[in-house]
Amino acid sequence: MQVKAPQLALVPTNPISPEDKQAAEADVLMREVDDALREDQFMQFLRGNGRTLAIVLAAALIALAGYLWWQSSSTAAAGERGEHLTMALDHVENGNLAAGDKQLKALAGDQGAGAGTAASAKIMRAGIALEQGRKDDAIKLFAEVAKDENAPQPFRDLATIREVATGFDAMPVGAVIARLKPLAVAGNPWFGNAGELLGIAYLKQGKPELAGPLFAAIARDKEAPDSLRRRARQMAGLLGVDAIDDPEKIANEAGGQP
Repeated sequence: MQVKAPQLALVPTNPISPEDKQAAEADVLMREVDDALREDQFMQFLRGNGRTLAIVLAAALIALAGYLWWQSSSTAAAGERGEHLTMALDHVENGNLAAGDKQLKALAGDQGAGAGTAASAKIMRAGIALEQGRKDDAIKLFAEVAKDENAPQPFRDLATIREVATGFDAMPVGAVIARLKPLAVAGNPWFGNAGELLGIAYLKQGKPELAGPLFAAIARDKEAPDSLRRRARQMAGLLGVDAIDDPEKIANEAGGQP
């Protein structure tokens, strides 16, 4: 007669404590945030591929044209500077980053070009530095623009966000919060981008009660890019904050995603 071995219930010898479970969930959440941040086009727009960088440089060139027209008393000088910028952009589009950087460096050091021109050139140079893997040089250039009281405020705000985003991992959490909090205000053009970084800083600081409502506010901001709003909505939900105003619309958007 064959005797079957008794079925034994398997009981974990080291059951997971509530504290360990919470810590694991927090770790997963932070990794999701980090992945989302790295996938964001804004966070990668200056260090992505050459085509993306060229698009940003073109946008900066368009914005700079107005400053050149307003600041330059000499039409000839303004035209010459515009030509230098166009040449720099052409070099970048063709993958010749070194030549583009050389053109922009000369323009940034042109004393008669004006603060707006110099700021634009430095921001573009910082983008090239990131493309070339020179992270420290990029941070230095962004910082110079952010601290330049003569530079137009939109350029200073952009440089601040890019400086913090580029050096985020190495910066003290308190410093990140101090730099971004003035920009992460509803109605500010940089609210979404600054707010996302600020929310992540709050999570690293162990303050999900501050991060959740901030992500929810970004999700409801109709001026923010759709990709950023979707990501913020997901983060708010993970933190237990409802950021869905129109469930049917959100469901349709989700169904349309690849």
